[in-house]
Amino acid sequence: MTTGIPGWVPVEHRWFGLDRRSLKPALFVLIVALLLIYGWPALNAVIPWDNATKAGDVLDLGDGATAVPPVGWQLESGALVSDRTEVVPTQDDVKLAKGGTTIQMTGASFNGTAAQFLDQVLTSEDPEAHISGAPATLTTTSGLVGVVRSASGTGGDELLAAFKMSQSAPAAAPALLVDVSAVPGEFQQVSGEIEAFLRSITPGANE
Repeated sequence: MTTGIPGWVPVEHRWFGLDRRSLKPALFVLIVALLLIYGWPALNAVIPWDNATKAGDVLDLGDGATAVPPVGWQLESGALVSDRTEVVPTQDDVKLAKGGTTIQMTGASFNGTAAQFLDQVLTSEDPEAHISGAPATLTTTSGLVGVVRSASGTGGDELLAAFKMSQSAPAAAPALLVDVSAVPGEFQQVSGEIEAFLRSITPGANE
């Protein structure tokens, strides 16, 4: 049964006083607006995930390489050692998110040093990146040596870390790129977790 009252919404279409039929279009417009204005980190901040990392979790980076994710972050892609799945180190893709900060790990095959790998990423894959910070050396707890560069700006903060995961087969040795991106004002809040995460990275079985 309907009513002739203009603007009246039937009770079966109401949710907390709102017209449920208009929520989906409004949500779509909100998502598009966030992507256009702030990008993926802002979208991660408003869309809930339900795959939070726990104490004792270990990321499987393939061929015996691992990393310990910070507790309470959302594992949006990637595998844990406990999953017992086969991970190819040169094709590995891991993504962690917390609020407006994301950690993206990408595996690749590279014949060269970690510094050369990072230079290639900056000049070839992302020529528009404004990474102006001087390169610094980072040594993980396991002794793996990597190269780190960072940048800060009005759009937020970014940190790139590159590692050569194996030295035994240079022509096909897996390399790892870690890309940390944070919205303005958030990097300092998670910097301790980021550093601990980077230092937890261990090389593969062919090291």
